[in-house]
Amino acid sequence: MKLPSKERRSDISGFHKLEPAERLEMVKAFAGLSDVETATLLNGLSVTAADHMIENVIGIASLPLGIATNFRINGRDYLIPMAVEESSVVAAASHAAKLCRASGGFTTDADKPIMIGQIQLTGVEDFALAKTRLETNRDEIVGAANAQDSTLIKLGGGLKDFEVRRIDSDIGPMLIVHLLVDVRDAMGANAVNTIAERVAPTIERIVGGKVGMRIISNLATARLARASAVWSKSALAESLKGVMDISGEDVVDGIVAAWYFAKADPYRCATHNKGVMNGVDSVMIACGNDWRAVEAGAHTFSRVLGRPLTWYERTSEGDLRGHIELPLAAGIVGGATKINPGARTCLKILGVKSAQELAQIAAAVGLANNFAALRALTTEGIQRGHMKLHATNIAVEAGAHGSEIETAAQRMIEERNVCVARAKEIILEIRGLK
Repeated sequence: MKLPSKERRSDISGFHKLEPAERLEMVKAFAGLSDVETATLLNGLSVTAADHMIENVIGIASLPLGIATNFRINGRDYLIPMAVEESSVVAAASHAAKLCRASGGFTTDADKPIMIGQIQLTGVEDFALAKTRLETNRDEIVGAANAQDSTLIKLGGGLKDFEVRRIDSDIGPMLIVHLLVDVRDAMGANAVNTIAERVAPTIERIVGGKVGMRIISNLATARLARASAVWSKSALAESLKGVMDISGEDVVDGIVAAWYFAKADPYRCATHNKGVMNGVDSVMIACGNDWRAVEAGAHTFSRVLGRPLTWYERTSEGDLRGHIELPLAAGIVGGATKINPGARTCLKILGVKSAQELAQIAAAVGLANNFAALRALTTEGIQRGHMKLHATNIAVEAGAHGSEIETAAQRMIEERNVCVARAKEIILEIRGLK
């Protein structure tokens, strides 16, 4: 099996049937990886490198690294590295991308990489006057923030503007200054926090009061990423042929109704959004990004909106159109992306040229995983897709080896009895001991 020679394509037939080494060779050819870069995907992070990243290192905690296929985003094909321990996530993303590929794949865009830094002031007596003074001294504040020579400033980043807010807390009113910082291709936490520390004394002198916290906000509402895709009713019906008798129209209606369920009920919304983050987090982890910051921002954004991160609608042709919008502070420079060679190699597999591009890819994968979950939940059931890998894991846990693993897993699935106790019984039967 070879990749097409004229262009990079992600719709690789039979990719999931290959051995891991064969898949790696195809990814190596697709991304032009060196032998050293390929080795980083197999060997992972070294203890020496880890010891420079966090405190009190004693070892490495590993995650499986998979590749989602079939993705076409803004007319370009991508193979998507995904680091995740949960079965079916990579397969679900790949299948969702395959089903919308004929409709053009995913269309995405992202805001400029503007992060928000918050400066808290208490004891401000006249908020209207304070706001006026800050706006009058805008140039001084921006100049103080960007005065220090740095790579970020040289690249055109730094403080671009600020906003002034009043919030009423249980201990009294507070004046909050939002610093709008262009962090270029970084995730931005260090840059924003540094600028906030630097400019806080100037702000305190201008308005009076007392400066408290100076910290980045992970609710990155100035840095949103969006993606959309269309799944045709014919593709949806075809995907379920032989599994169940259901029309494409019914699949569309079921997914739209499932979205309205999530919109109306916070208990369902939480799980709906978890499906989104299955995809987003997996990409962020693979690429060495702060997935916890992205998670925090995404769930808070959903709370602010009062609806899930995705939404679905029936098109005029009766097909399904899905959308996603979420704050996505992605980075391709600095932090773990610099220290972790595996993260750098994953970024090379993606071939991304900017943090905005990485954010758009993550948004598309989030939409794909959410769609895949809704499609399963509203048709064949979520367990069918999970069952094969789950049964395989149970067989291994029960002590199966070699060909015993697949045999035991298939038996448990057919019997609809996937558990360690049954797996052990089947293994004994296979070995002629029972």
